[in-house]
Amino acid sequence: MLETVEQETGAAPEWSVIWLHGLGADGHDFAPIVPELVRPHWPAIRFVFPHAPKRAVTINGGMPMRAWYDIVSMDFRSRADASGVAESVAQVEALIAREQARGIALDHIVLAGFSQGGAITLSAGLQRRTQLAGLVALSTYLPEVDAATDQLAAGANTQPVFMAHGSADPVIPVQVAENSAQVLKALGFELEWHRYPMAHQVCAEEIHALGDWLQARFSAG
Repeated sequence: MLETVEQETGAAPEWSVIWLHGLGADGHDFAPIVPELVRPHWPAIRFVFPHAPKRAVTINGGMPMRAWYDIVSMDFRSRADASGVAESVAQVEALIAREQARGIALDHIVLAGFSQGGAITLSAGLQRRTQLAGLVALSTYLPEVDAATDQLAAGANTQPVFMAHGSADPVIPVQVAENSAQVLKALGFELEWHRYPMAHQVCAEEIHALGDWLQARFSAG
């Protein structure tokens, strides 16, 4: 089981948000977003921020760092190490199962991620046969996008998706993210897309839009 940083917004949480960080960061990276995101009338939520394992990253000269998978090339259609993606998806599934064991129903669990973490979020969501409340993918893309149709599990496309990206992102070009969004829409996902004038980061407008999207999930639940 991955080590995690956790925050609960109230006693006896009814919802869980599992949030995956980006390359080289750790579970503390997005913990400060909780007070900016959470609204007073929301149900109690447990935020779970796992630490990715440390591994050598090829494009960074083999330097070991926290990463959800190795980045083996600059080509976005093949840059993600498939075995590393599969390993991380399995680790995320273990976190989801733990939230279930703690009393949170699958349809009250949101899986979120930024950059590499968002790539794992989309990969995991694509393969889920039992649906989560929703998927949040920030400044990211879908690995192995050409194989998405083959990877799609029955019923997975009933999960709503929130995607947002910076138009000036120098790490993952916005066109790469838009292509992933178009592929997911073509597969039948209900996908909400946002584009902001920013780099590889998050912004206040994005957090507000995500709050609106989460509010809809809580209301539906």
